[in-house]
Amino acid sequence: MLLFGCDFSSAPTRRKPIVVATGEMADAGRVRLTGLKRFNTLDEWGEWLCTTPEWVAGFDFPFGLPRELVEHLGWPSAWEPLMAHYAGLSRAEIRTTFAAFCAARPVGGKFAHRAADLPAGSSPSMKWVNPPVAYMLHAGVPRLLAAGARIPGLHEGAQAGRVALEAYPGLLARDLVGRRSYKSDDLAKQTPERLLARTDLLAALEAGSGRLGLALDTTAAQRAELCADGRGDDIDAVLCLLQAAWGLLRADSPGPGFGLPKAVDPLEGWIVTA
Repeated sequence: MLLFGCDFSSAPTRRKPIVVATGEMADAGRVRLTGLKRFNTLDEWGEWLCTTPEWVAGFDFPFGLPRELVEHLGWPSAWEPLMAHYAGLSRAEIRTTFAAFCAARPVGGKFAHRAADLPAGSSPSMKWVNPPVAYMLHAGVPRLLAAGARIPGLHEGAQAGRVALEAYPGLLARDLVGRRSYKSDDLAKQTPERLLARTDLLAALEAGSGRLGLALDTTAAQRAELCADGRGDDIDAVLCLLQAAWGLLRADSPGPGFGLPKAVDPLEGWIVTA
């Protein structure tokens, strides 16, 4: 079974591809990084998901929308019909609908949030800019469904051997290096300070620091590649890999399994390790 973490883009290109960090359990407390894959199109990535027989993976995009938002809009209140409805919308329709929802709400409470957002420190899944996670959900979830993935707490799936967990690299990064910025898409902002933060973050992962209790095994070449990526996409994929590994070790835990809470909202889902 393949273990991987995915740093996702809703509009991947050769310049900014989807990055997948593959790995394996070296033992109960160590994860070995085995490689980095890059996908320049959504279809290329989706095809790889469908042709890789078995995997447990952490994906850096939301799997659900806030219940408050869904109920306000009168959209389907069950996850599968909701995702079918959402996939049928254009990005322009999503933006217009969500912007109207926000415009009618007071300053400081524009967005609706999922229950997992506060403990994870994540952006609301209805946000369409900086980062556009609403579009990431729109692009990513249909391809997980096409692969037959099981999504614990939300969807049984047709392929029990393919398990998709919602991950959030920022949650683990903050646990290890606090609020230090370690990446930027802007080349001018890929500073020595951010390089040092990535170096410290990777060192903490290799030492097994933090509350996950997992250590990362890398080669010297992998370590250099991860530190050199000023965008941080590579190391974000690795952070998702560690979160997926944490979930895999708790696959048989009560409730949905994979370390998720016993009472996950079946419309919103949950972020693994939150």
